[in-house]
Amino acid sequence: MGGSLRLKYLEMKRVLCLVFLLWSVGAAAAQDHPKAATFDVKSAERFARLALACVHKEFPNHISHTLNSDADVAPPRRLTPAFYGCYDWHSSVHGHWLLARLTRTFPDAPFVPAAREALKQSLTAENIQQESAYLSGQGRASFERPYGLAWLLQLAAELREWDDPQAKEMSANLRPLELVVLERLNTWLPKLSNPVRIGEHDQTAFGLGLMLDYEHAAGDDKFADLVISRAKKFYFNDKNCPLAYEPSGEDFLSPCLAEADVMRRVLPSHEFATWLGAFLPQISKSGAAWLQPVVSPDPSDPKLAHLDGLNLSRAWMLNGIASALPKNDKRLPAIESAAKAHEQAGLAAVTGEHYEGGHWLGSFAVYLVTRRGIQVH
Repeated sequence: MGGSLRLKYLEMKRVLCLVFLLWSVGAAAAQDHPKAATFDVKSAERFARLALACVHKEFPNHISHTLNSDADVAPPRRLTPAFYGCYDWHSSVHGHWLLARLTRTFPDAPFVPAAREALKQSLTAENIQQESAYLSGQGRASFERPYGLAWLLQLAAELREWDDPQAKEMSANLRPLELVVLERLNTWLPKLSNPVRIGEHDQTAFGLGLMLDYEHAAGDDKFADLVISRAKKFYFNDKNCPLAYEPSGEDFLSPCLAEADVMRRVLPSHEFATWLGAFLPQISKSGAAWLQPVVSPDPSDPKLAHLDGLNLSRAWMLNGIASALPKNDKRLPAIESAAKAHEQAGLAAVTGEHYEGGHWLGSFAVYLVTRRGIQVH
């Protein structure tokens, strides 16, 4: 009996410690960010510095590389001369997206000259020609698919939407690689028989969402029709997503929320509201807590640091879901409350203290606070 009581005591102590940790993260975030919707030049500079510190930092480097011969043995800067920094190719791509996004948003900020120079150094016609050749190489059909490829389209969309002479030049330079990526995705998506439902890079739902956002800028109706048809085929009949199974230990994307976030892009508001009720019946209509932020057990571990990004991606997905619901939907308070809690916890973790998280969390933070992917009606 004494042993049983002791086990109950230890379990209660563990739960209380976790509750306190979650509260302290939220409190710290609230102090640093008294208004979750406030995003100013000072905040932008903090995130820009994270990207500037990594886009041309070649090592350490986690490279996913298929060698076809001795000629393919080369350092990252030779293999992919535009996107060799930030630890891995996809993080480099969205690090460049971050710089473009923030420079476009705050054109007169102190970090802008350095950001423009970094973009100019990377996105040359010569560099992109080599990137295109690399991506088209034998045995690389699955390279960075779909995560990195979707982020490349996001960068292309950002440059295309940006009314700026340098952006127009960089957009033209990037176009050959953009076409290679589109060819890859147009070939792959029709053959994908089932979606990938994990919480990491291979997840299908997140990639489809970025692809649809790209289409809004590119106006590629044929590609949009393909992506929409795949999303409906994969997810339209889904019900009762097992949200209680989330997160897995290394998630930075929510399988359930990402699916809802892509479906809000392809369904009319009233139809999406009905679909969401069947898919996520867990969402409370009373405003009660139904989804809590997570805490990374070790932000210095490259995989465990993913959980800090999960809070950020959950927040932007919840905001996207809320934006697509009718204004009188009774689930909105619960969704918006969860989004705010995840935003506070996620932004508090973007410190740059550990390169394992610092090389990519800034991009997720900027995607969230600039409300990228949410159409303004």
